Amino acid sequence: MRAIVLNSTGEPDELRLTDLPRPRPEAGQLLLRAQAIGVSYAETQIRAGTLPFPLPLPAVIGAEVAGEVVEVGEGVDETLIGGTMVGVTGGLGAYAEYVALPAAMAFPVPDGLAPEHALAGAAPGALALALLQKAALNGAETVLVEAGTSSVGSYLVRHAKEFGAGHVIATAGSAAKRERAAALGADTVLDHGTPGWPDALPDVDVVFESIGGAPAGQVLGHLTPGTGRMLYYGLLSGEPAAVTAADLMTRGVTVTACSGPAWAGQVFGTHYPQMLARLAEGRSEAYLGRTLPLDRAADAHRLLESRELTGRVLLTP
Repeated sequence: MRAIVLNSTGEPDELRLTDLPRPRPEAGQLLLRAQAIGVSYAETQIRAGTLPFPLPLPAVIGAEVAGEVVEVGEGVDETLIGGTMVGVTGGLGAYAEYVALPAAMAFPVPDGLAPEHALAGAAPGALALALLQKAALNGAETVLVEAGTSSVGSYLVRHAKEFGAGHVIATAGSAAKRERAAALGADTVLDHGTPGWPDALPDVDVVFESIGGAPAGQVLGHLTPGTGRMLYYGLLSGEPAAVTAADLMTRGVTVTACSGPAWAGQVFGTHYPQMLARLAEGRSEAYLGRTLPLDRAADAHRLLESRELTGRVLLTP
């Protein structure tokens, strides 16, 4: 089968089209003939070597896939063969024509929903739903969504008021993205490319923190004393959030790191199928930006690194 192999970390051209043996599903796994493969910004950081991630090289990266079930491993229902499913591998292996993944992390694509739309919306939408539920908004609070047109940020902005936000502030790095954030439902949109942009913030009750670095510490200073919450789920800058325990104690706010196995189990066990249902029922949308053939995986990474595109980037074998 054809697959994209990363032999060493570095520039996008390190992603090489290679012929590999077709994988066999292990016990508890199923094998998909890929129809759509997700590409995330975090994967560009993994490829570049700037994101801490245990990566034995050479490796086939990628975690999201939709396609036809062609084989199942021991203990997996054989009637799934021939069906179309979407899911996550748990870390690696998705940039390929055939992808093995845990059956527990794969879900049927609902009738009437295209596999590429299911893939584009399910994972980022599920993470957004989990974050919004974790925030426990009270109906009148002001929230800040950093990178409000990113794959996850788009769904945070889109659904924040449904989950109890009173006022939604979003950030975006270009005029087109700021316009997009407003169209998604943001009441106020700020340019996070402007130095010192957190200075323009009022007090906010909840921050969905995805950028990291020094701005995270500046944003923390605008959290409502005593009740403010920061939900930390991303590292778009490539740097950890500059937040100290002293910062939290001085202001009396909380920071929750939304990551790790228990968190992932909640996102993919509960919110992933919920998001698929929302997409199928028209209660949410798939934000699809660009689809490229598998052999242009390097171009897909360049697109994401340019920060110019809104919507998901997918690969098709």
